[in-house]
Amino acid sequence: MAGKTEIDIRHIAELARLELSGEQLERLRRDLEKIVQYIAELGELDVSGVEPTAHAAPLFNVWREDQAGGSFPREAMLANAPALVEEHLIRVPQVLPGEGSN
Repeated sequence: MAGKTEIDIRHIAELARLELSGEQLERLRRDLEKIVQYIAELGELDVSGVEPTAHAAPLFNVWREDQAGGSFPREAMLANAPALVEEHLIRVPQVLPGEGSN
């Protein structure tokens, strides 16, 4: 690897909303550095003459005609919702800090 990339593991953990101990942060830093190093090694391989592929096996789209079908009852679909707003909207937990309850 030409130059060592500095990984801000605390920032990555914060973005992922992970609360990690110092030991866990260090282990994650080492693992990510190994991954980055491996990717750099792959970038050094001579792949001239290798045909680009997206999958190891050929894939084909399977098309069918759209067919309208019956729908589930509204009550059944909302039965497992954590909470409802005005009996028809699903209330979900806040995900991002600073969001208001609109």
